[in-house]
Amino acid sequence: MILDTGLLIAIDRGEYTAQSFLAATLQEGALLHTTAPVVAQIWRDGSRQARLAKFLGAVEVHDFTRADAPIVGGLLRRSQTADVVDAHIVALSLRLHDSILTADAPDFSALTSHLGPRAPHVHHWP
Repeated sequence: MILDTGLLIAIDRGEYTAQSFLAATLQEGALLHTTAPVVAQIWRDGSRQARLAKFLGAVEVHDFTRADAPIVGGLLRRSQTADVVDAHIVALSLRLHDSILTADAPDFSALTSHLGPRAPHVHHWP
């Protein structure tokens, strides 16, 4: 599952629902992914974000690479949107054939609506 900022913010705040979700997900053996730009959106002060730092140890964080740029740009052009971070999450989900967990499902619908059967499943958090 590819994580957008919503769950990560909830983990950082110590919210029970996020901790329960995390425990269940890890117990099922699910692999968790996010992108470096998502981490950049939420990272402010590592000395005050111990829960988040610990959680990110269990998440594979993918860089935004040069190869990602044309894919992300194409997604933005076709969807007529501008959020590079969200488009990068969609590009990663297509590459990994994995679903997305986000608090902003409508934003992702715009990015994925033209993908037809290749479109990743978007789960709404919480």
